[in-house]
Parts: sequence; structure tokens; C-alpha cells
Amino acid sequence: MSRLQNLAVLGAGVMGARIAAHLANAGFSPILLDIIPRELSEGEKKRGLTLESPEVRNRIARAGLEAARKGEPRAFFLADYLERIRLGNFEDNLDWLREADWIIEAVAERLDIKQALLARVEAVRRPGSIVSSNTSGLPLARIAQGRSDDFRRHWLGTHFFNPPRYMRLLELIPTGDTRPEVVEAISAFAERRLGKTVVRAKDTPNFIANRIGTLSMLNVLRLMQEEDLTIEQVDELTGPAAGFPRSATFRTADLVGLDVLAHVVSNLRENLPNDERRELFVLPDFIQKMLEKGWLGEKTGQGFYKRIKENGESKILGLDWKTLEYRPRQKAGFPALELARNAEEIGERLRLLLDAPDRVGRFYQRLLDDLFHYSAMRIPEIADSIVDVDRALEHGFNWEKGPFALWDAVGVEPVIERWRAAKRPLPPLVEALSKAKQHSFYLWQDNQPFYFDFGRARHKFIPERPDVILLADRRAAGKVVRTNPGASLLDLGDGVAGLEFHSKMNTIGADILQMVQVALEQLQSNFDGLVVGNQGPHFSAGANIMILMVAIQEGEWDEIDLAIRSFQGASMGLKYAPKPVVVAPHGLALGGGCEFVLHGARVQAAAESYIGLVETGAGIIPAGGGCKEMVVRAMDAAEDELERLSRLRHTFETIALAKVSTSADHARRMGYLRDSDPISMNPERLIADAKQAVLGLVRTGYRQPAPRTDIPVPGETAYAQMKLGIHLMRRADRISDHDAKIAEKLAYVLSGGALNPPQPVSEQYLLDLEREAFLSLCGEPKTLERIQYILKTGKPLRN
Repeated sequence: MSRLQNLAVLGAGVMGARIAAHLANAGFSPILLDIIPRELSEGEKKRGLTLESPEVRNRIARAGLEAARKGEPRAFFLADYLERIRLGNFEDNLDWLREADWIIEAVAERLDIKQALLARVEAVRRPGSIVSSNTSGLPLARIAQGRSDDFRRHWLGTHFFNPPRYMRLLELIPTGDTRPEVVEAISAFAERRLGKTVVRAKDTPNFIANRIGTLSMLNVLRLMQEEDLTIEQVDELTGPAAGFPRSATFRTADLVGLDVLAHVVSNLRENLPNDERRELFVLPDFIQKMLEKGWLGEKTGQGFYKRIKENGESKILGLDWKTLEYRPRQKAGFPALELARNAEEIGERLRLLLDAPDRVGRFYQRLLDDLFHYSAMRIPEIADSIVDVDRALEHGFNWEKGPFALWDAVGVEPVIERWRAAKRPLPPLVEALSKAKQHSFYLWQDNQPFYFDFGRARHKFIPERPDVILLADRRAAGKVVRTNPGASLLDLGDGVAGLEFHSKMNTIGADILQMVQVALEQLQSNFDGLVVGNQGPHFSAGANIMILMVAIQEGEWDEIDLAIRSFQGASMGLKYAPKPVVVAPHGLALGGGCEFVLHGARVQAAAESYIGLVETGAGIIPAGGGCKEMVVRAMDAAEDELERLSRLRHTFETIALAKVSTSADHARRMGYLRDSDPISMNPERLIADAKQAVLGLVRTGYRQPAPRTDIPVPGETAYAQMKLGIHLMRRADRISDHDAKIAEKLAYVLSGGALNPPQPVSEQYLLDLEREAFLSLCGEPKTLERIQYILKTGKPLRN
């Protein structure tokens, strides 16, 4: 297949516009086309425009793109990436498709509309170009009926999940005519360039994730009514404690939209006449009434939950499904659930819940038994591989584990025994597993992973993906060099070590700082380079402020001073290691986590990296080298004294306001990443990409840098300017007295102190200023109040 470079999206609705936005995020300049308006808007009439005006003819495509730009969550890594998209319409610009390598159809979910448009596309497309549909459930083969052999050989389904930027699942649905190399080309492109987790589905109604996920949701609705549970109780039962997302059942439905849910359910019922659970593919009466009232969820302001303003404060009400009246949200009050939350591992949590003697245990038994049975019955109908099914639910519905991995965690045999006792027929997949005398769908043999393959009736090796390193697999393979409760040093192969954090939220404490020193010592003689990264939900939420709070309460100032010196030593150790250190952030990289990022010889960042120095929210300033490193970068980028002052003001605002990047691209603009720091679109590839970055530095002859002594700080000039700005902010009552005190300390550090005239200083000089300012702020009563508030609420306090 030729290289995929020129891309086009047909349809600028919710999905089409956001798919185009994500293509722009990935560095492409996609075409986005939609229909022309049938009549002028009032604004267009007043401006004297006509239906022939280019601005009018592209209005629908432009409106879709604007909705994507303004909507939440943000569709674009950076707002100006919208300008990468080339807007047009089906009447004037369809011939643009001649230059497209991949054309994505994302128009209305109507077979006639799609077929009519594709007939026009075929007249202009280049032979060999790929055409795909983003349909969420229409049969792919029927959509392409009547098209040429070349068209059908280059035709498949590419089902993105909404929002495409954040939802990593992409279901690929080839037809019987699709060439294998087309599937391979889109799969490789989507994984590497778009950051997608790709699964291969069969051309069946609603494919994999929506088929099983919707059945599970409808089953929950049934169980809620039969067990007489409230909406809030169900959301507690189907949230993180059971391995499902925080949005659980009803918050998820509100986010997706009840109209979308109704469409999916209707499609399943209409197109699955022989499904053994077809009776479930119908919405309860109370949801039908909600649809009639227009209570569709977040898009209409109310659904299963409703947000209101009361006495100036936002308040969320819950729906009583029996009366369809909103009332204050109720607590679930399940002791068994609270007990299970203490278990870290999902299998242990669910076994506790399944054994609960009340309706909690009954709810989970019925929910999971039905989920497991239905999922097993779908092999090989919707997919040949249980791995694809699990990955679809994990990345399309944000489940902690897909149904088969979850079943393994709970225990396969007890479920089968319950079915046999209830005389419930075993699915063919389960019969094959039992006949093979196997007791799990996945297993490890000789440090290698296997899954149960229904077609062969035995376990089959899961091949390694060359561009993916799973740290859990490295641990399972005995590649742990050293470990403690907070971090581990792993051998990643090819002479590269990996420093993995695994404390709660990967917060940085003594264990991690100790392991940094171990890693640096090992780097001296046993490795050629080091990757600092992990595969938890976030890189690091920062330093452990609980420890800091206790130290402040006890007045242990020497201990705090020593802790700061240790942190600074770790940061500087990473920066000035004799061999290359590549830091690989993803998700949150806040406070101390950001400071580690700033000190890598190179950073290999996940595209979804939210990086920031947020210490001012806790009443302190960055003191692990963060202020120092941001000053160094600002001064190095400036060409004269005037630019130094300008860049320093920008740095001051960034740190003082605790600004956090909304993407890795944004982090570059904020100065947290350098232009030379590469970005990985696919987080699964991040560690492997970071390892390759290390090896690249080794190959090009990495040389250990020397600590800086030539940083040209502006001193008193900058400090006076920033103090004036702080004073004016305080007079305008835009900041508190404590905010002003923090800001002045920060300004003093960033300016390099009150030096007059300006002069070069060393990194150690700036580190000392950081440490002194941090210690002085720890002695402020308001700082302790802020830290206590954050620990209690998870939010910063402005006092």
C-alpha cells in the first residue's frame, strides 16, 4: 500500500468534525466536506449573501468544526490546529477526493444516504485509495453494494469512538472483499499515527464494544428494576469498585446521550432476530418517557442526573426512575461495597462482592454471569479472538478488564459450576475450554502470554508487538533489578534500564528518591541509558504532600530541608547522569513529576500529557529544581535583556498561576517540553519509543553535560517589575495576601534574587534560592491550611 498522507472526512457532524480534528492533532491537513445549506440564515441575509456565496456554501462544515473547537472535552491539542483543516462541500469540492489516500465517510446513519454519497465518491476517487465508513452498526457489505471491484477491495469499516481524541478504540471491520493489505495499512497507521488501539471485528450489528457494552447496560437496567435499586446505588455498584469507569452506568448514559443509546438498542433489536438475549434489547418504559420529554443527558441539561444552581452553588440532582422526579442525590450505603474497596486487585474485590450475602452479592452474580455468558456466546460471531473482545471493552468503554480477563480474575470454575447447577447451557467456547481441561482464558507459560483460541481449542501464543513494551510483562519475566514499595528498576533489554514508579498516584516520596539513586548507580556500570516512566494511569501527581503536612505540623524543619536537598539531588542526578536519561510522561505530570520531566536529557511524552508546576496551589513554590530549570530555559531562549524580561514574566505567570498543559503540544508552547522532545501518539508505545530515544542518543555519542554556572539572570530589574505587578493584583483584590506572599517569593527566585547589576549565576545558586523560599513558606500557617484542604478535597484553596 502507498503511504497514507492525504486524508479526507465526509460529514462534519459530531463524529466527522472530531475525527478531522484528531487527524489535525496528528499533524495532517485533512479535507472536511459536508452538504450545502438549503436556505440562508438571518445573519447571512442581513449581510447580503446568497446561496452561491462560498462562505454560505461551506457554512455547515464550518459550523461542525466550530462546534468541535468550542466543545468539551477539547477536540484539538491546540486551538489553532483547526486551521490545518481544509473546508469544503459535496457540490463544489468533491473532486478534492482525487488526491486523498484515505476517505472516511461519517454522514448520517442512514443506508440510503451513505450509498448515494459513496456512488458520487466512486466517480472521483483515485483507484487504490482507501474508503471507509464510521458507521456504528450498519452492515458494511450493504453500504458498498453496487460499487466497483476496486472500490470494494479498498473498503472497510473504521468505527471511531466519541470523543475520538480521548477514546482510543478503533474497530476495523473488513468485508469479504477487503484486501488484507488494506486492513494492515489502516491498522498500522491508526496505531502509530493516531494513537489508537485497533481491534478487528466482524460485520455484525454494532460490532464488538457496543454489542456487549449495550447488552451489559440493558441488563443493569433490568436488574435495577428487579432488585429495586436507585440510580445512585447502581452507579456505585457499576463504578471503579467493580472495574468499570467512574462514570459508571447512568453518568455514562448521560454523557453518550439517551438518543444515541436508543438508536443502538433499536438497531440491535431490528438486526438480531436470533440473538438469545433479544428480549433485553428494549428500553424500559421510564426511559421511553425520558426520551419523549427530551431528557437526553448532558446535551439537554438533564437526563439521569440534572445540574442546577442553588444559592449560587452548582448542585447535582438524581432522578427517581419510578416517579421521574429529580431529588438530591442519595448515598448508596452498601457496607459490602465499602469493604471491597480496600482490596487493590480487581479479582479480589469482585470475589468479595459476589460473596456478599445480601442483594449486593445477588446483583453481581446475576450481572457477571450474564455478561460472561453473553460474551462467550459471541465467539466467533463478532470476533475470532477473545483478545480483541477484551481490548474493545477496555478501550471503548474504559473497563479495567474486558469480560474474559475479568472472568479469569474472578475465577472461571465457580461461574461454570453455578451455570451447571442452574442447568444453564454452556456456550461452545466454554465447552471447548472445559474439554481441553483448562481453567482460564489466559495463561503464562515460560514467561510468555497465551490466550484460549476457540478455533484451535487450545491456548495460543500472544505475539509480542515489536513497538510495545509492557512493564508488567518485564516483571513477570523476572527482569526486576531492584524494587521497593514506591518504585522498581527494570531491565528493558538492549542495555536500557527502566525506572518505574508504582506508589499511589505515583506520588514521589523517599522510596522513589531512593530508587532514583539506585538507578543512577546501576547506570554507571550496568546499563547504557535509562527510561523514567510507568504504565499507571498517570506519570506522577507530584510529591507526597501528606508527608510534608506531617513534617510541618511537627515542626521538623531540618527534615524538610533534607527532603528538598534529596529531591534536588535526584533531579540534578537525572540531568547530569553520565549516560542518557529519557523521561516518558503521560497523563498527569504535576509538581515534582513535572520537575523530573524538566531534567531529562530528552523527554518522550505521550500526546495526552498534562504537565505543570502546581505547587502554588499548596501555598509553596517548586523546589525540586523546577524554578531553576524554567529560568535556564527562558534565559537560553532569549537573545537580549528585553526578551529575557519578557520570557521571565511568562515563566512567572505559568508557575504562579499553576498552569497545566492540556496536551503535550501545549506543554511545548508553555516551555515544559522542548521542540526537540518527541511525542508519542499511542501511549502503549511510549516506553518502547522512550527506549529507542535512549538508544538513539547512545548511537550518536551522548556526552555527559556539565552543571551550568553561566545563567544570565536579570536580578533586581525583573524582581522590581514583578513585585509591582503583584502589588497591583493585590490592590485590585484579585489575589489574597498569602497569594501575594507566595508570588513575591517566586519572583525573587526566578529573578535570581535582588542582584544589581544583572550577572551570571550557577544552577546551585538558583536551587538554594528555591529551597530557602520553600522552607520559609512552609512556616506560614496559611500554607498548612492549603495543604490540609487539598488532602481533604483534592482541590486547591485560595486563602
